[in-house]
Amino acid sequence: MAGGGGIRIGRSIGERNGIRPSRIIISAVFLLLFLVSLFSIFSSNSSSSTTDTGSSSSSSTSHTFLALNSDPSKTRQSLIHKQATDHIALANAYASYGRRLKLDASRQLRLFESLASSLSDSLSRHQFDPDRPIEEEPLRQLEKEAKDKIKATRLHVSESKESYDTQIKIQKLHDTIFTVSEQLARARKLGDLSIRIAAKSTPKSLNCLAMRLMGDRIAHPEEYADLDEARATGGRRFDDPGSFHYAVFSDNVIAVSTVVNSVVKNAREPARVVFHIVTDEMNLQAMEVWFKRRPLGGGARVEIRSVGDFDFLNSSYVPAMRRAGDSSLASVLRFLRFYLPEMYPKLQRIVLLEDDVVVQRDLSELWRVDLDGKVNGAVETCFGPFRRFSKYLNFSDSAVAERYNAKACAWAYGVNVFDLDAWRSEGCTDLYHHWDRLNEDGTLWRVDDPLPAGLVTFYGLTKPLDKTWHVMGLGYNPSIGQDEIKKAVVVHFDGEMKPWLDIAMNQYKHLWTKYVDTEMEYLPLCNFGV
Repeated sequence: MAGGGGIRIGRSIGERNGIRPSRIIISAVFLLLFLVSLFSIFSSNSSSSTTDTGSSSSSSTSHTFLALNSDPSKTRQSLIHKQATDHIALANAYASYGRRLKLDASRQLRLFESLASSLSDSLSRHQFDPDRPIEEEPLRQLEKEAKDKIKATRLHVSESKESYDTQIKIQKLHDTIFTVSEQLARARKLGDLSIRIAAKSTPKSLNCLAMRLMGDRIAHPEEYADLDEARATGGRRFDDPGSFHYAVFSDNVIAVSTVVNSVVKNAREPARVVFHIVTDEMNLQAMEVWFKRRPLGGGARVEIRSVGDFDFLNSSYVPAMRRAGDSSLASVLRFLRFYLPEMYPKLQRIVLLEDDVVVQRDLSELWRVDLDGKVNGAVETCFGPFRRFSKYLNFSDSAVAERYNAKACAWAYGVNVFDLDAWRSEGCTDLYHHWDRLNEDGTLWRVDDPLPAGLVTFYGLTKPLDKTWHVMGLGYNPSIGQDEIKKAVVVHFDGEMKPWLDIAMNQYKHLWTKYVDTEMEYLPLCNFGV
């Protein structure tokens, strides 16, 4: 009764809640299936994780097994081989440095080469088959040999490192000095070339000055009528033997005017001073206009002539003209010095001045210098073995070697006093022609340089003057002492750096500009920096 009552009660409850028993059963089945599926999923993940762990463990075990089963002798042999190879490379590197440092015969180089060779020999003698176990005894021998030689290599490297480092630094310094020297040499060559170009080129200021002077003469012919009349009648006479005669041959107007001005301003008796200026046809009228507009003070006189005014100066008589051609008379000016007696037949003594000199004292004493019967008075330039005849003449030619002494002292042009009577007696002009014909091809000396020709012409006929008469080098030497310059009667801007050029040396230029006639109105118009 009770059980039946319970069923009845359950049914009555289920019925009362609207839930059938069949639905409860179905729900229980689905719940069971869900639980089974979930269990399956967890079981699968756990199995995968277990498999991975087992695989990793198996791999680790495998590696451990290989490690445990590897041959320790082969590991030792590999380490010995690597250390030996590294020290072979080190020894070869030091040997290479030694060869680079030109230490081929040194003890260090030979020892490094020997160590590298010995280590290589040890490795080649102890070769092991990689497929077979290494025997202990041969490996021990290799290890002992290698350790001894590696130790010796390290010791020698330690001893030699400082020496090698010093040698390398010295070599690098030497290479640097060589490179800088090469660069300096190239820079000097370029500088010298630039200076030569600047020196040989006529500055615009000089051309401007000549053109303005010529233009003034054309614009005002009446002011220069007396010059034309004097030229037509043969001009005034300037051959008084009691005067002090100076010759200047140049086509540079401002240079000539500065030389003349320096002589006159320092002359004790300017009224006795006579200048004989010879130029080319192109600059003749410019010279005349300058000295017409800026006459000399103190009664000094100036004669201006062109090369063409001397009838005997032609290509058949003057070798320099024959080489240059009559159309290039300007290039002949520097060789007119060999015809002074013919150009001034009534004069007995004359002083030849270059156009790049400046006179700082009175020159009248040159007319009282005793030349001892010699033709030329000049300052000698030799010192020690330098500036001897061998510098200027080709003594491999028998004609030169038989006639002249290679060790004879050279002298300089710039300030030269000539005894024209002695010149005529010695026949110096004919002697010059003789040697100039022998040098037609330029094998005895440079044909464009009048100094070697003067050395051969006046050999044995030159009287040395005191060096204070003529101090040279202001056109190339920056190291001339101020005391030497102050004592000098004449300073000479010989060289490429002329005082009227932009490349002039500033420490000397004031010596020249001091005598430039700045009252000439055309100078600032032509950009002369004076």
